[in-house]
Amino acid sequence: MGNQMAPLPPFLPHLQALHVVVVGLDAAGKTSLLYHLKFQEFVKSAPTKGFNMEKIRVPLVGSRTITFQVWDVGGQEKLRPLWRSYMRRTDGVVFVVDSAEVERLEEARVELHRIVCSSENQGVPVLVLANKQDMAQALPVAEVEKLLGLHELCTSALNHIQGCSAVSGLGLQQGLEKLYEMILKRKKLLRNNKKKH
Repeated sequence: MGNQMAPLPPFLPHLQALHVVVVGLDAAGKTSLLYHLKFQEFVKSAPTKGFNMEKIRVPLVGSRTITFQVWDVGGQEKLRPLWRSYMRRTDGVVFVVDSAEVERLEEARVELHRIVCSSENQGVPVLVLANKQDMAQALPVAEVEKLLGLHELCTSALNHIQGCSAVSGLGLQQGLEKLYEMILKRKKLLRNNKKKH
């Protein structure tokens, strides 16, 4: 009788790893971003043929750390139909776009809207990382945001765009902190909705 544990509260964000999927067009810098987060340095990588999975610990303000279980899925056209299976029950989506490759932003916009507006991803927070901001020909973040049509996304989708660089690490910490805030906000909304029903 003395071995019974008190039931755990239903919401303990600091104990569990949050499931996050990183997608975007091929050559946007998804894997380089993942490894910069993991090793705190730039790692040149080959195109991803399937997926990579890493656990990443991100320090937050106030000496807390959050663990993300990150799935980085290849972005070649033939692999994009697989994105859906990685997104089942995901806590957040990171969509990486190459800010310096203006001619592919329309293609990126189509894929981003397809993900966000699909019924199974309703309400899942989306962090858009406008990568390669360290390059001279990179568009400013506000321009990338406009071309991706972020303001047109489904109203239920929490989203944020962050300029970043997989080479220097610029913007990555801020982006993940924002993603964590959006995930917490969504979990709270879901919890409150459950209480009402």
